[in-house]
Amino acid sequence: MLYGSLSRREFVIAMLGLAGMATPHSHTRLKNKKPDDYYKLKNFGSIRILHITDPHAQLLPVYYREPSINIGLYNNWGKPPHITGKNFLKFYGIEPKSRYAYAFTCIDFAKDALKYGKMGGYAHIKYLADYLRESFGRNKTLFLDGGDTWQGSATALYSRGQDMVGAQNLLGIDVMTGHWDFTYPEKRIIKNIKKLKAEFLAQNVFVKDEALLSGAASYDDQGHAFKPYTIKELKGNRIAVIGQAFPYTPIANPQRFIPDWSFGIHADTLSQLVKDIRMKEKPDAIILLSHNGFDVDKKLARIVSGIDFISGGHTHDGVPEAVPVKNSSGTTYITNAGTNGKFLGVLDISIKNHRVDDFRFTLLPVFSDLLPEDKQMRDYIKKVRKPYIDELSKKLVTTEQLLYRRGNFNGSFDQIICDALMEVNDAEIALSPGFRWGTTVIPGKAITVEDVMNQTAITYPETYTREMKGSVIKAVLEDVADNLFNRDPFLQQGGDMVRTGGISYTIAPLKSIGNRISDLRLANGKKIEPDKNYKVTGWATVKSKAAGEPIWKTVIKYLDSHKNIANVNVNTPDIVGIKNNPGIDRGCM
Repeated sequence: MLYGSLSRREFVIAMLGLAGMATPHSHTRLKNKKPDDYYKLKNFGSIRILHITDPHAQLLPVYYREPSINIGLYNNWGKPPHITGKNFLKFYGIEPKSRYAYAFTCIDFAKDALKYGKMGGYAHIKYLADYLRESFGRNKTLFLDGGDTWQGSATALYSRGQDMVGAQNLLGIDVMTGHWDFTYPEKRIIKNIKKLKAEFLAQNVFVKDEALLSGAASYDDQGHAFKPYTIKELKGNRIAVIGQAFPYTPIANPQRFIPDWSFGIHADTLSQLVKDIRMKEKPDAIILLSHNGFDVDKKLARIVSGIDFISGGHTHDGVPEAVPVKNSSGTTYITNAGTNGKFLGVLDISIKNHRVDDFRFTLLPVFSDLLPEDKQMRDYIKKVRKPYIDELSKKLVTTEQLLYRRGNFNGSFDQIICDALMEVNDAEIALSPGFRWGTTVIPGKAITVEDVMNQTAITYPETYTREMKGSVIKAVLEDVADNLFNRDPFLQQGGDMVRTGGISYTIAPLKSIGNRISDLRLANGKKIEPDKNYKVTGWATVKSKAAGEPIWKTVIKYLDSHKNIANVNVNTPDIVGIKNNPGIDRGCM
């Protein structure tokens, strides 16, 4: 698929009112404009696709620092989304010390957060989405939600995602797929889907054979657990949307919540489905609403032809341009819309003679200070938060440094979790999951109970403390590193590196499994011996429920025992063998 002259140029960075074509390696510079011009997009094409993904149940505006380390290897070295900090600004031609630098990078985040404020918030997103629909035409606009919507906050946990379903309905979501949304029990998931006004799609989730034999329900005779695709009519244009849920959900999260369902990438099944849709439905365009992660989507686009666009999620990447991937029938374009409600993707598609002729992709940062709140959404959010607001607003301790999570290896709030586990449970070593979600707390602000819950609100929060041999600790690190840095994207099963407390180590990402981790030592400098037992503490066990208290109780105990938080020593490993990787900005570390 070659869209007009797009085969001879890069893409559109029609961002924040600047609609310009960029030639390869010559990116349109994003200059500051007046606030009232930020969201005036010139109408283009036949249909408009709005896309939000990975909001992680953040109904209110948030601070969210982008990573300083997001390493790409092999074919992904130096390619989006594996570009951070100053390299990101240079690649996309973004003006330093601007709103865009603040939105897209880690550079000067603490200082710029005071200047530009929080981003996102569903009341602001709804105002923006309604403006974009009305200015283009509601009957020509489709709103997609890429999932990770029902988890990530205290109110979502307490309501089992129902607060977010109500917000999605008010926002006007048309189609959704999922990942962390599957971390509630199956009955709750089905109940939420029934309340959701949008269609929930997943071509790659099936009911297990043994469950079918026991009378479990499926969507169709092929055993799909959910509807695999839908056809939307947008003012005479037929648009097919296929759902692709996170393929490794039962590995990354507990299978015990959804024992009857199986997940996978299912590239062959998808390829056949695309062919069937093309032949039977005669769509003008096919969009894959994906929660695979960016690198997985790139490989999938190479081997599955016939998809026009992939609206992706899972890896929380704010990527200003659509990325082209060539395959046997032409080109598939991949877009991503960040996380935590920071961005809203706008894909305007021109359709001529029942095929995609051209497009414009715009990734809009949702600057909360520049957008009014939608009153209906604001009132709804206030209502669903009211029963919990006193508890969540409780101030625990003031932080003197920036507390963040996102990054391949560790974050300062992750380090607080590890330090809390070690202190409260009297352990030598702490291991904490490499979750990408979790909001940022800026220096000088009080850490609240809500801030803690924004890092820990899951349905399997129990802590553990146990003896573990040094060889097992190394094996854990090797296994997670292989998940993160495997040469084959289809074997990357989600998340960042396990966060550690009480130890240091060296990692060589380009080496093979079993050979990446070396020089493993305790905090006192002593080498960790393979046959010696060490007292290890952690949380969020996937295979079985642990016996300890929920992690948020542990962290709150720790914070309550300190006068302030300062000089958190982020336990980042020594990274070797990838000198000058554009996915590392040491100035932000």
